[in-house]
Amino acid sequence: MAVTETREVTIEATPEEILAVLFDLESLPTWSQAHQKVEVLERDAEGHPSKSRQTVKVVGINDEQVLDYIVHPDGVSWTLASSKQQRAQEGRYTLTPEGDSTRVRFELTVDPLVPLPGFVIKRGAKGLMQTATDGLRKQVLQSKKGG
Repeated sequence: MAVTETREVTIEATPEEILAVLFDLESLPTWSQAHQKVEVLERDAEGHPSKSRQTVKVVGINDEQVLDYIVHPDGVSWTLASSKQQRAQEGRYTLTPEGDSTRVRFELTVDPLVPLPGFVIKRGAKGLMQTATDGLRKQVLQSKKGG
C-alpha cells in the first residue's frame, strides 16, 4: 500500500543555497540518519545528479535503491528506478522564495514491497519527513555559515 506524506518548512536561505545542499547527495549520510551510503552514478550537463545509488535504513529495514532525478525551475524531484524493498517511490522538493527566506514543500510517496503495520509506516514516514525538512534546514543554515 502506497503512503504519501507532505511537509513544509521555511528556511532562511535562497532557493540556490538550498538546491546546493540538495544536489550534494554524497553529504546526505552526514545529516540524514536514514542514509547509510550515497553514490552519484550519473550527472546531467549542468553537473547535477541525475541518478544515484543509496543504501538506506528506515524503521529497521535496509534497502538499496537507485533513484532518477529531474531538476525543475522550482526544485528537484526523483523516482525510484530499482529497489529491494519498494515497488515505487516518488519525491519532490518545491522551493518558493518568500523575501529573504524560501518555503520548502517536500512530498514523498513510498510503496513498500512488504506489507507493514500502519504504525510502523507512520513512524518511518514521520522520521523521514522530519529529516527531509528540519534536517535540510539545519544543514542549509550550517552550510551558509561555512561549515
